[in-house]
Amino acid sequence: MGYTDQRFDVNLSILFTELPLLERPAAAAAAGFTAVELWWPWIETPTPAQAELDALKKALEDAGTQLVGLNFYAGRLPGPDRGAVSVPGAESERFNANINVAADFAASVGCKALNALYGNRAEGVDPAVQDELALKNLVVAARAADRVGAILLIETLNKPESPLYPLVSAPAGVEVVDKVNEATGLGNAKFLLDLYHLAMNDEDLSEVIEKYAAKTGHVQIADKPGRGAPGTGELPLEKLLDQLKKAGYEGYVGLEYKAADATASSFAWLPAEARAAK
Repeated sequence: MGYTDQRFDVNLSILFTELPLLERPAAAAAAGFTAVELWWPWIETPTPAQAELDALKKALEDAGTQLVGLNFYAGRLPGPDRGAVSVPGAESERFNANINVAADFAASVGCKALNALYGNRAEGVDPAVQDELALKNLVVAARAADRVGAILLIETLNKPESPLYPLVSAPAGVEVVDKVNEATGLGNAKFLLDLYHLAMNDEDLSEVIEKYAAKTGHVQIADKPGRGAPGTGELPLEKLLDQLKKAGYEGYVGLEYKAADATASSFAWLPAEARAAK
């Protein structure tokens, strides 16, 4: 058990960002990783030119890296935005324009998990109206994900860093998962369990794992405080990942932390032979 028994992937939107996007898959491969994930890489547009999609696909394939997670369009991330599904007007329209683009790209590279960030509360808009819009958009996204054999992920963030984001507890995230599954009947909506965000919300991580491992479709980690690499903070990440595995979670664990200096040197906590996803 322990770190050597996990299936890790590298989040190329937070690690290797010192490199251009198309060079990051090769950098991850050079560090020993075979699986990667991404936030939506085209912050400005939900519908990039086909040539840009093709270039990313080629970069992933040339590096021999498997994309295992992709965010739908989420606004300016990193930045002030936290998703688009519940934000009325132009952002919701952009999300809808992106749904099939993201799903088709995922299908083209064999990616089986698509993450839809809920979006911040909008000033002057009734939260109930936002929640209704979110459910409507998530149902469409779940169906698109299902069409390409993928799951739809719903993520909980943390209140200190995302004060306007409404899903800041595991139960809140799982409640949305359940509503989407109830509405579609597909059962392909799953919880994205991010141990860093949950820890920042002061949740009991062992209890969350015990309650929600069966509804979890993807896991992400970073240490707390500071969102650094495992071992830089106080979280017993190795123990928590063991607990997840014992609870039946067999998916990927995304490394979504901030490297203190050069990204490649931030993996010292993980033996080189444990980096390729089994």
